[in-house]
Amino acid sequence: MKKPIIFFILLLSIGLQAQKTYIQCGLLFDAPSGKNLTEQTIIVENNTILDVRSGYEQGKASDVLIDLRDAWVMPGWIDMHVHIEHEGSKDSYLRRFLDNPADLAFNSAVYAKRTLEAGFTTVRDLGGTGVNVSLGKAIRTGKIEGPRIYTARKAIAISGGHADPTNGMRLDLMGRAGPRDGVADGPSECAKAVRWQVKNGADCIKITSTGGVLSVAKDGDGPAFNMEELRAIMETAADRGVHVAAHAHGKEGMKRAIIAGVKTIEHGSYADEEIFDLLKKHNAWLIPTITAGMSVADSAKIKNYFPAVVQPKAERIGPQILEMFKAAYRAKAPIGFGTDAGVFRHGKNAMEFAYMVQGGMPLTEAVRAATIINARILKWDDRIGSIQKGKLADIVAVSKGTLEDPSGMMHPIFVMKDGVRIK
Repeated sequence: MKKPIIFFILLLSIGLQAQKTYIQCGLLFDAPSGKNLTEQTIIVENNTILDVRSGYEQGKASDVLIDLRDAWVMPGWIDMHVHIEHEGSKDSYLRRFLDNPADLAFNSAVYAKRTLEAGFTTVRDLGGTGVNVSLGKAIRTGKIEGPRIYTARKAIAISGGHADPTNGMRLDLMGRAGPRDGVADGPSECAKAVRWQVKNGADCIKITSTGGVLSVAKDGDGPAFNMEELRAIMETAADRGVHVAAHAHGKEGMKRAIIAGVKTIEHGSYADEEIFDLLKKHNAWLIPTITAGMSVADSAKIKNYFPAVVQPKAERIGPQILEMFKAAYRAKAPIGFGTDAGVFRHGKNAMEFAYMVQGGMPLTEAVRAATIINARILKWDDRIGSIQKGKLADIVAVSKGTLEDPSGMMHPIFVMKDGVRIK
C-alpha cells in the first residue's frame, strides 16, 4: 500500500510545482523602452517571470489567473532613499533618547510592510543604526513582509556634521563619537568608518558631504569632507566593492563628492548647470527627494514642530528642491527616483511621482526612473527593474486613469513581490 501513496504524493508535488500564474495586462509598461504595450500576459512561476506574451492567455485549469485588463501594469518600484527605522514626528528628537533598538525593530517592521503595500518592492536604506541590516535579513528569510533592502547601515559624517549622532547633546552625554558611530575626521578614520559599515552588513556607503536640514546644527549646506578624506572613502569603498551615495545640499560639497567618485547625489538642493554637467561627465546620478523637501517645509509651518535651529532650514528647502528639479530635468541631468521616506510617513513614497510630474517630467519617465534606471544604478538590472523573462516577479498595477492623473500612483490595486501577491 505504501508505493501508491508515495506515487500519489509525488504526482501532487509535481502538480503544485508546475502551477503558474497568468497575469492579463490591459497596459504593460516596458521600462527599457518607456513604452506601453497593450493586451499582454505575464506568466509567473515561483518567484520568476517565465515569459511575457502578446494577447490574453489563461493557462490550464490548475493555473492561477489574475485579470488586470483594466489596469496599467509595471515593474515593482524602487525607492533609492529611505530611512526604514524611523518616521518623522513632533517628538522625533526626543525619541532618540527614549527608543531602544528593539523599539526601532518593531517600528521598522510596520514601516516595511506599509512600504511594500504601497508598491515599492525594493528600497535603498540610506542610514539608520544597524537595525536596517537585521530587518533586511528578516525580510529575505520570510519572517516578515517588506521590500528588498539594499542598505548603507549608518551614514558617515564629520564631527558636528549632518548625521553626527551627538549633535545637540549636552557635553557630558556627547562623548567622542568615532568611526564605529559613523563619525570620521581625516583619511584614516574615513577609511576605517567605511570598513566598519561594510563589515557589519552595509551594501553601500552613505556620506553626508554637506550640512543637513534636520540635524541640530546651524549649517544646512556648507561642505563637509575635504578631498583627501573623500578620496580615502572612495578608494576604500571601491576596494570593498560598494558604491557611495552622498547627501548634499550645497554646491561645493556636491562638486567635491562628484569629482571624488560618488554614484549618487541625494537631494541636490542648490545644484545648478555646473553640477548637472559634472553628473553627466562622471556618470553619477541625482536622487532629488522632492517629497521630503516639501514635507519638511510644511512641517516647519507648525509651531514648535522642529527645534529652533532646524525650523528656518526646513522652511526654505522644499520649494528650493522643486525648483532645482525643474532645472535638472530641463538640463537633461541623469535623474533617479528617491523620496527620503522616514522624513515623512512611510507608505506615502509614491507622492514623489506627482512632484516629478509637477517639475516637468512625464509620468512614464518618472516610472522609468523608479524601475529600470534605479535597478541599473544598483547593478541589479539583471533581476529587477523591468518585466522580462527570467527576472524576479516584482509587479505593480494602478488604474489606467493614472496616466492622466499621477495621484493614482498612491493607490496601487495590485502588488506582487518575488511572485507572491501582497495586495
